Amino acid sequence: MHIEKLTILGGVGKSGQPEPVAEISLKMGDVISVVGSTGSGKTTLVDDIALFADRNTPTQRQVLINGVPAPEEFTNDPSKNPVAFITQHTNFLSDLPVNEFLKIHAGIRRRDNISSVIEETIDFSNKLTGEPIDPENAMTELSGGQTRALLIADAVIIGNSPVILLDEIENAGIHRTKALELLRGYEKIFIFVTHDPRIALLSDFRVVMQNGAMVKIIEAHDGEAKVAEEIKKLDDMILHCRKLIRSGERLDEDIFKELR
Repeated sequence: MHIEKLTILGGVGKSGQPEPVAEISLKMGDVISVVGSTGSGKTTLVDDIALFADRNTPTQRQVLINGVPAPEEFTNDPSKNPVAFITQHTNFLSDLPVNEFLKIHAGIRRRDNISSVIEETIDFSNKLTGEPIDPENAMTELSGGQTRALLIADAVIIGNSPVILLDEIENAGIHRTKALELLRGYEKIFIFVTHDPRIALLSDFRVVMQNGAMVKIIEAHDGEAKVAEEIKKLDDMILHCRKLIRSGERLDEDIFKELR
């Protein structure tokens, strides 16, 4: 089934009242953020998307694919599920080397150019994290940041999932600026659950959550893009300082003069 549009029809918040936002429509290529305080219902919203909610979850939301309820094969057959959900929980049961893990997945999903696809996936991963991944390392040896970067690259390139949900990638050492730049090169729907202001400001629009409900949609505008650019400068400064500290270097106030 070719996906052109994903629609979220509002249900109820924690108080049982109808959600102020009655409908959200997403098309391929959209990048959106889900924002709100802790406990506001951000993760529940993306859970509803991942489950293709059909008025059968506590929120009573409905998720439509191309304007109709999702076919049963999406939930019954993992190989046909169009949604990849990159959560904060990334523990692996497999101790296979990275390249073997990717080879198996690529063999299931694709039938040609497996070697080049694996190479592209690892290269993509290494652009997202400051810790390059050794393909010979076991999956269980990867750090949290490496694991999250690899899962994102795997979902985008090998899984080729049309809808990708990303839960707080800023907490795993992912290079946020680079991630947004790379992901926008793919015609998919990307939904970020985030507290990070730069990810939120650079999204096409953001969904504001309060008390378990979708309360507002805020579209990006030029003024916010300028704010995001200033935040990027601060972000790059912090990333550089972190790199120096990891390398065993000392920092003094002159470092800020150099980075300005």
